[in-house]
Amino acid sequence: MAKEIYTRIIGTGSYLPPKVVKNNHFLDYLFYDAATKEPFDKSNEEIIQKFYEITNIAERRYVAEDQVTSDLAVLAVKEACKSAEISKESLDFIIVAHNFGDIEEGNVRIDILPGLANKVKMKLHIKNPACICHDVISGCPGWTQAMIVADAFIKSGFMKRGVVVGADVLSRISDPHDRDSMIYADGAGATIVEAVESEEPTGMISHASRSDSVTYANLLTLGDSNNPGIAGDELWIKMSGHKLYIYAIKNVPGVVKESIDKAGLHLSDIKKVLIHQANEKMDEAILSGLFRLYGEKEIPEGIMPMSIRYLGNSSTATVPTLLDLVLKDKIEGQEINEGDYVVLCSVGAGMNINSIVYKW
Repeated sequence: MAKEIYTRIIGTGSYLPPKVVKNNHFLDYLFYDAATKEPFDKSNEEIIQKFYEITNIAERRYVAEDQVTSDLAVLAVKEACKSAEISKESLDFIIVAHNFGDIEEGNVRIDILPGLANKVKMKLHIKNPACICHDVISGCPGWTQAMIVADAFIKSGFMKRGVVVGADVLSRISDPHDRDSMIYADGAGATIVEAVESEEPTGMISHASRSDSVTYANLLTLGDSNNPGIAGDELWIKMSGHKLYIYAIKNVPGVVKESIDKAGLHLSDIKKVLIHQANEKMDEAILSGLFRLYGEKEIPEGIMPMSIRYLGNSSTATVPTLLDLVLKDKIEGQEINEGDYVVLCSVGAGMNINSIVYKW
């Protein structure tokens, strides 16, 4: 049987920013209704309790004042290189998935000049000119999209080894007068990927994607603050939460099934489903929808590890961070073993969906 080239993860890393922000942090916020532009007539205690019941987010991480997104990415890459036991100079490429570049404390301006991959290379002091830099902006599925790009780099034979990073700082781009701001968090996760020749499928063995922009591009955008009296012309993250929820539970299960089918597997072969950490109830609904597509009612306990309860939604960083935490036994009762088939899946702005089937 002829050998083929596969993309294998040989190391992982993540960085959790230092500031732990619990839900009671928002008790003194002034939240406005997005539709009426008037303050809610409910107390913040009620708003926060309802938020927790819907999302199961109890706390999240925010960056320190002197940190920006590329700093988080650098720290995650350093840990990933250490995990893989490789030199940073051996990287053929750096792919950084993000959404807003570097945003300084107190200045809501997106900075992507140069691209974050170039900034990461600079801050890591990687001198190798053959190590190329590439940014991916694809909403919350940025890291899964970047992994698909990395797989294409490697399977082309053009490159042998690289790092794929998901990093975002959402705390500085979220509207303080929008209750959705409680969802957002900061963080970074990284994976070192490498070409391997094998007669048997290994590493990334399949992927499926979907993009619905004509109808759904406006579910996540940048827009004015909910507070009409706020000074300035800053733009903030704006989300149509309920419509996004409906879109995700309707479309994500089918994309995951497509990736499993492409791998020549059945749902029963999948040991773990690592999905974007946006809303725990939504993720549970997506998983239930996937099992219904296979006519299955019983969902194995522990098949879907979760970190959203204490890390919130750090966009592109959620899946690679979750993967790193599971691999390093930092989530109780969760592990990935050699030979396990794992789904890596995300959905977000665009609307974009990616699902990867990976054999450990």
